[in-house]
Amino acid sequence: MTISFYGAAQSVTGSKHLVTLENGKRILLDCGLTQGMGEKSEERNRSFDFEPENLTCLILSHAHIDHSGLIPKLVRDGYQGPIYCTPPTLELCQLLLRDSARIQQNNSSTEPLYTEEDAEQALQQFVTVPYDEPFQIDEDIELLFTDTGHVLGSAAINLRLQDEGRERTLCFSGDIGRFANRILNPPQAFPQAEIIICESTYGNRVHDSLENTEERLQKIVQEVCVERQGKLLIPAFSIGRTQELIYSLNYLAEEGRLPEVKVFVDSPLSVYATDIMRENPQYFRDSMQEYIKDDPDPFGFPQLTYITEVDDSKELNKIEEPCVIISASGMMEAGRIQHHLKTNLPDPNSAVLVTGYCEPSTLGGKLMNGADKVHVLGEEVEVRAEMMIMKEYSAHADYGDIAKFLHCQDKEQIQRIFLVHGEKSVMGQLKDDLTELGYQNIEIPEFRLSYVV
Repeated sequence: MTISFYGAAQSVTGSKHLVTLENGKRILLDCGLTQGMGEKSEERNRSFDFEPENLTCLILSHAHIDHSGLIPKLVRDGYQGPIYCTPPTLELCQLLLRDSARIQQNNSSTEPLYTEEDAEQALQQFVTVPYDEPFQIDEDIELLFTDTGHVLGSAAINLRLQDEGRERTLCFSGDIGRFANRILNPPQAFPQAEIIICESTYGNRVHDSLENTEERLQKIVQEVCVERQGKLLIPAFSIGRTQELIYSLNYLAEEGRLPEVKVFVDSPLSVYATDIMRENPQYFRDSMQEYIKDDPDPFGFPQLTYITEVDDSKELNKIEEPCVIISASGMMEAGRIQHHLKTNLPDPNSAVLVTGYCEPSTLGGKLMNGADKVHVLGEEVEVRAEMMIMKEYSAHADYGDIAKFLHCQDKEQIQRIFLVHGEKSVMGQLKDDLTELGYQNIEIPEFRLSYVV
C-alpha cells in the first residue's frame, strides 16, 4: 500500500491524500482547494498529480473549501465515481461548492477552475454515510466515519482495507475539533489503526480557555462600539466560526450583558449555513441540547439582523452608527467583508477582530502582521483601525486536544503517523511532543512525496 501526499503537506490548505492498494485501487482522501500561496495556489489548483478517471472512490472528511473545493474540477477532469461523506457534509457542500463555482465564474481575471454545471454534476455523485455505521464500499474497502467535532458533519475517515491478502487499517483525522467546543460533540474515539494521517494546524500551542470567552467579547464590543463609537468588523468563516460567534452574542443578549448595539451577519453563505445548523440539533453536544430547551434559537436575538441581499449589504456600508458586522471570508480574501474593510479600515475608532487562522500572504495575514497600508478591491487603503485577536474561537485542536484524540489508540499497534495540515515548524514541535508521549515512526511528508507502508 502506498500513500501519496498531494496537498496540505507542510502547509495548511489543499488537503489531498491518495491511498493506492497493491491491486491498483485508488482511494482519494479529500480534494481541497489550495489557498493563500500565490502562484503556487494557481499551479496546484489547475492540475492534479494523478488521473481523476482512475480513482476508485473519493472520501471527504468535511465541507470546508480547503478540503472539498476542487471536487467539481475533479469531476470536470473525468472522475465519475462516488463521493462519500456524512449527511451534514453534503448539505453544507451544496452551499459551498455552488458558491465556489459562482466565484470562479465571476472572476474575470482568470479562467474558472470549474463552472456551476460542474458543481451540480459533482453533487449528483455524493453518497452519504452516517456516523458510526460501517459501510462496505467494495470487497476491499470498508469505511467508518467517526465525529471529530470540527464543524457540523466533520469526520475522521477510518478504513479497513484488504491488501494482498492481509487486512490493513488506516485513519485520516480530517480536521480535529476542540474537546471544549460549546456547540458540537467533542471528537470521538476511533478504531485502532496501523496508519494514522493526523492534522497538526495548532499542534505546537495550547489555546486560551473558553471559560471567559463571552466576557472578553463583551468587553471588546463595549470598548469599540460604545466607548469609541466605532464599528467592530469580525471576518469569519461561514461554516462553524460564524455560528460560534452568534452563539456567544446570543448568550450575552440572553444574560442582558450585550451592549445596545446592532449586530449584522452580512453573508448569504453564513445565513444559509446557520439555517442548516438550526436544522441539525442532533449533532449538538449534550450541554447544548439542554441549553436549547430554554432557548430554542441559540442563533437569533432581537439585536441581530441577517443580510442576504446585495442592496441591503450596500446600505450597511453607509450607516454611521456603531455596530458589529460579521462577514465572510475569514482570511479576508473574498466576500462582502472586503467592502466593509475598505470603508472602515481608515477609521481609528473602528476595529477588526480576527478569530481564526490567516495564511501570512492573505489580506488577513498582512493586517495581522501590522501592515499600515493594504490593497482592497483594487485600491490602496490606509490602516488606522485597530487589529484585535481572539484565539478562543479556533475550531482546530491544540496540542492537548490532538494528544487526547490519539489517546484511544494502542501505541504499540501504530506503525506510522503522518502529520499533515500544518506549517513545517509546527509539525516539528508536535512530532517532538508526541515522541515524548511514546508515539514512534512519525513522519512529516513533503508535497508530492509517496510512502510505501
